[in-house]
Amino acid sequence: MTITQLKYVLAVAEHRNFTLAAEKCFVTQPTLSMQIQKIEEELAVQIFDRTKKPIQLTEIGQKIVNQSKNIVNEADRIQDIVDQQKGFIGGEFRLAIIPTVMPTLLPMFLNNFIKKYPKVKLIIEELNTAEIITKLKNGHLDAAIAVTPLEDEKIKEIVLYYEPFVAYIPENHQSFHKKEIEISDLNVNEILLLQDGHCFRDGILNLCKNLNSDEKSHFQIESGSFETLIKLADEGLGTTLLPYLHTLDLPAKDTLKLKHFVEPKPAREVSLIFPKNELKIHIIDALRSSISGVIKGAITFQNVEIISPLQKK
Repeated sequence: MTITQLKYVLAVAEHRNFTLAAEKCFVTQPTLSMQIQKIEEELAVQIFDRTKKPIQLTEIGQKIVNQSKNIVNEADRIQDIVDQQKGFIGGEFRLAIIPTVMPTLLPMFLNNFIKKYPKVKLIIEELNTAEIITKLKNGHLDAAIAVTPLEDEKIKEIVLYYEPFVAYIPENHQSFHKKEIEISDLNVNEILLLQDGHCFRDGILNLCKNLNSDEKSHFQIESGSFETLIKLADEGLGTTLLPYLHTLDLPAKDTLKLKHFVEPKPAREVSLIFPKNELKIHIIDALRSSISGVIKGAITFQNVEIISPLQKK
């Protein structure tokens, strides 16, 4: 069997369709089918149950796919070993960033990074944490920027910075005139949240887990953007919490509505994460260095309390 044949097997296992897998592998469907048939004949087993729609893995097929992932990933890392030995920082690097970090952090470091490391081809996509973990484990990403700790034994985390939560409180609110607020000043029933799937939402829920809720809110809304939450708060429909970097771009009139927490300030931990067997460490170190260089001037908070992004049951 060959590495190419194993890649075809993985493509079919992922897409559960021979035609789509062939398109993703840039080969014709008959070519891909023939190569998979060859490996099945060599092993004298059926990897896929073709009688089911969509195509399903057989029991032995699932075990073959699991081992194939290890083999293909390790084969792809041979070039990484050579590059690292030569001190070469270049090549394709697949990076994902969560939605609540990407708009503020990416513009801060991307231009400097691509100028300093022009031979690195960054392929960047915006994904939520669950999607990131899946893609990291499947070998579809080299690294990601996400909120930690994730408590996943297969993922390594390098902390980049701690970003405090900042309350956005409209003028008609009883806490508007306070210089600093405490968690107890929050009313869990009036906090406007991001929609489910955002770890920043989970962080807020964890932050407010000890607050009483009377569940008497007249409405419930969950949005995908901080901008919407801010506009709703301005209409007197509640308060919201923002990550610190997001507050730096607010108009001057809105900065008066920002209320920092007393120390230790509740904060999220933003990290560069990657599989523990990742060998593109030279590019990861370059990313870490670039981000650290710009973030130190933007975030100077030290006395913080890290709020976990993991959903509490």
